[in-house]
Amino acid sequence: MENSSARNMWGDFLDAHLEFAFEEAPKVIHFSDNERDADQGVDLVLKNLKKAASYSLLGLQYRKEPLPKIGAFTVLTDWNGKARCIIRTTAVKLKPFFSIGQDYVQLESLGDKSLEHWKKFHWDYFTRELAPFERVPRDSMIVVCVEFEKVFG
Repeated sequence: MENSSARNMWGDFLDAHLEFAFEEAPKVIHFSDNERDADQGVDLVLKNLKKAASYSLLGLQYRKEPLPKIGAFTVLTDWNGKARCIIRTTAVKLKPFFSIGQDYVQLESLGDKSLEHWKKFHWDYFTRELAPFERVPRDSMIVVCVEFEKVFG
């Protein structure tokens, strides 16, 4: 783990939870592709409001990133890389964009928590994410719906 802030937080977590001492080192990430959304996202997690995140399957495939694993730990940082908390994945579901429902939208806790806001926010994000690969989002594209719990921080 290159991020010293994340390494320190993971060490503090392990000190309090020795049962996870042999776990694989966690991924270190921030949400989104801009400072405002990244910092707002981690703040919502810290307030126990945000309990899910969404990724385009196509984006993960183009970046050669594996699907998130149930039980895996992740250190969430702010945009500047400061570790803010640790989450653990509790569910991973693959759903077409058009089938995302209000129950899941509530878990993400974005904006006014409406389905319309969720769809616009993610459509815009997926458009930016896929542009370097000369691809565009589609209503039938697969969304990786990741549910998690905050376990530290």
